[in-house]
Amino acid sequence: MKKVYDSAAEALEGVLFDGMTIAAGGFGLCGIPELLIAAIREAGTKDLTVASNNAGVDDFGLGLLLKTRQVKKMISSYVGENAEFMRQYLSGELELEFNPQGTLAERMRAGGAGIPGFYTKTGVGTVIAEGKEHKEFDGQTYILERGIVADLAIVKAWKADDTGNLVFRKTARNFNPNAATCGKICIAEVEEIVPRGSLDPDKIHLPGIYVHRLLQGEHEKRIEQRTIRAA
Repeated sequence: MKKVYDSAAEALEGVLFDGMTIAAGGFGLCGIPELLIAAIREAGTKDLTVASNNAGVDDFGLGLLLKTRQVKKMISSYVGENAEFMRQYLSGELELEFNPQGTLAERMRAGGAGIPGFYTKTGVGTVIAEGKEHKEFDGQTYILERGIVADLAIVKAWKADDTGNLVFRKTARNFNPNAATCGKICIAEVEEIVPRGSLDPDKIHLPGIYVHRLLQGEHEKRIEQRTIRAA
C-alpha cells in the first residue's frame, strides 16, 4: 500500500470534505503540521470542526484557516495567542468547546483506543462540567468526557520510514501521537523519510499502523514568542 506522497495537496486528495472533523497535533507553533494546514487552506474546505490544543497565531498554523473562515468550531485548551480567534469567538462567528489540556489529550487517546468516554475530576464545579454527566466514585464527583474520533488526523513528526513509523523530536511529541491515533485517516508530514529498518524499534513513538499517508517537506518552524536580550 502506497503511503508516501509527493506533497501535502496530493496526500489530502480524496480525503477532505466540508463539515468534517480534524484532529491536529502540535502545541503552540511547536510540532504543528504546517504544510497540511496550508494545503487545507488552499483546498478551501469549510465548516470544519478542529480539535487542537490551540489555534496557532493570526498568520500561521491553524490561524490561517480561521482567517479564511474555514473553521466553524474549535475544540481547544488555549486560545490566547490568536487575536482573530478571540474576535470571531466574541462576535459569535466561531463555536468554542473549551477543554483542559490533559482532558483534550485523553479524549484523543481514548478515541484512538476505541474508548467512547471516561470519567475525570478535572473541571468539576466549573463551566467545563455544565451539561455533562456527573458520577460519584469513592465519595468524589467526576464528570463524563467523550472520546474524540476525527474524520482526519494531521500530525508533524521528525523522522519516518516508508511504512509510517514515526519519531517525534523532543517537545514536538506533545499532542501529536494522541491526535494521530484518533483519526479515521491519519496523514503525517515529516522532516525526513529514512530507509526501512534504520529506525531503532525502541525509539519509535508511533507505529506505522496508525499512519495512512506520509509526506516529506521543508518546515519554517516559526517561533511563537521570540524573546532576545539586548545587544
